[in-house]
Amino acid sequence: MIVRIMGEGQVELADSHFAELNKLDDELLAEMENGDGEGFRRTLHALLETVRQLGEPLADDSLEPSELILPAPDATLEEVRSLLSDDGLFPG
Repeated sequence: MIVRIMGEGQVELADSHFAELNKLDDELLAEMENGDGEGFRRTLHALLETVRQLGEPLADDSLEPSELILPAPDATLEEVRSLLSDDGLFPG
């Protein structure tokens, strides 16, 4: 799956990593629902860092369609809410 991190670029991510990423996604959803701004920021950074570590970066000049778009590291809680589906940032 091709994943774009807004403001950074794209990575190719194996579907086998989704279970691990869904755990962080679930934490992020819970923190958003509880209004835990500090926890939200910490988990968002952990989620993005995990995607960077597990994914294979695509070349900057690559124009592959992104199947999933993740927020930038400095995204606000409100901006992330606008990106959410019923399942969170990652598909169930």
